[in-house]
Amino acid sequence: MMPARKKWRIAGINFDFRHMDQLLSHAHTARNAEIVGISHEDAAEMQDVIRDCSILKDRVFTDWKKCIEQTKPDVVILCPASGAHADWVEKVAPYKVHVLIEKPFAANLAQADRMVAAMKKTRRKLAINWPLAWYPPHVTAHRLVRTGRIGELQEVHFYDGNRSPIWDRGNPKATPPALAQKKASWFYYANGGGSLIDYLGYGSTLATWYFDGKKPTEITAVSAGARGVPADEQSVTTARYGEWLSTFHTRWGTFSDPWDHQPQPKCGFVLKGSKGTIANYDYEDTIRLQTARHPGGKIIAVDKPKKPRTNPVQYFLNCLETGELIEGPLSPKIALIGQQIVDTAALSAKQKKTLKLLTK
Repeated sequence: MMPARKKWRIAGINFDFRHMDQLLSHAHTARNAEIVGISHEDAAEMQDVIRDCSILKDRVFTDWKKCIEQTKPDVVILCPASGAHADWVEKVAPYKVHVLIEKPFAANLAQADRMVAAMKKTRRKLAINWPLAWYPPHVTAHRLVRTGRIGELQEVHFYDGNRSPIWDRGNPKATPPALAQKKASWFYYANGGGSLIDYLGYGSTLATWYFDGKKPTEITAVSAGARGVPADEQSVTTARYGEWLSTFHTRWGTFSDPWDHQPQPKCGFVLKGSKGTIANYDYEDTIRLQTARHPGGKIIAVDKPKKPRTNPVQYFLNCLETGELIEGPLSPKIALIGQQIVDTAALSAKQKKTLKLLTK
């Protein structure tokens, strides 16, 4: 008789970033997982998850320490504000739990290094979830790049964003948030706020994945924002990879949210290789492949997700069960290169000059 499959005990701590709802929904539907506790200082922020994941009252906490100490999780999912990622990993790591933290990696390289060091001490695994890494068009594009369909990858061009991270999405008549609303939101704080931190990490980390770990040598970036807004609302970064240039655009203030209607420019990627190109946009069911055989372009249906690579929780638990290395954008190794690009871009925009890629 086969032994019963282990059920991983999962706790969701800190709901500052409401991507927590989706991550816990993955845990809720996983056969090898059980949500044993959730915690946030404001109980109102947890009500949707409590309802949707049928979480019992004795598993709901406003004190994160009690949550961990009383429920004894194997895995903690963290979704704190971007500027607090290192603090929260350092808080939970001593409890010897594996950590899945929502993007970005950190507000800066120093904080990312603290996170890696904290987890190394406990010999537990750390993964950084980038939702774009699970979108079928981007996964399909990666497969085509790795199998040589467009030759040697030379350029990655990225444009992404949303109307605003604090847009009232439940209100069809919503207007852009006022300056006072922006000043009151952590998304717009100087530490960890701004469109550059929020979206450049997506582009730079997935670009590193597409480039198979290759680093750019120099970065030039500019940023912009409405007068009086504490953090940037737009950025453009140019990265030199060898002889060629890649570009990364971030924007809070797109005409529409891409998950509702693709704005123009479209959100997603265009990849340029020595023998072809790929256009892979967020949320779309097809990608466009251009090669010498199809100079006018060929529309290809995206790959269907296959277990265990259908969502971050399933993938992370599979790595824990099998001992497989965490790969791709979720890997601290790949995400750290993405963070180097983000930090260099932020400094370049501040100093208004081209900089060599930062290391520390």
